[in-house]
Amino acid sequence: MYTIEEFDEQKTKVLKYIIYKKRSEQEIRNKFSKTIDENMLEDIIEYLKEAGYINDKEFIEKTINNFKLLKNLSIKEMKYKLLAKGLNKDDVEDYFYENKEELEEYETKSASNIIYKKMGSMEEDEIKQYLLKKGYKKDNINKAFEDEE
Repeated sequence: MYTIEEFDEQKTKVLKYIIYKKRSEQEIRNKFSKTIDENMLEDIIEYLKEAGYINDKEFIEKTINNFKLLKNLSIKEMKYKLLAKGLNKDDVEDYFYENKEELEEYETKSASNIIYKKMGSMEEDEIKQYLLKKGYKKDNINKAFEDEE
């Protein structure tokens, strides 16, 4: 067992880590699994979930919004990056299903941005291959090319 003082001290460390930058539950586990006793870490995570500091569904939404603001990514790349953070696959899939139209639009726009950047240095077929390798859907690539014309 552990004391309330120990719990509070470790909880404060975890809280600082989360407040500095939103994290997924798995990222927190990875960071503290070697330094905080397993039972205490479980209790801290439960406590912070109840207090609303850890919420993976909210984390997914915030992360996607950041991707949309800062990067040109395919839907596949976004999913991969979220799963790499140890998020629950069902939560990720649910988010993408619920926001399908908006994400398809984003992917098309993202493809358009890449097409615009690459037009001078690459042939259309090369750009298409590049986008397909990055996980863009054929339909969205074609739509993006139509918008360019």
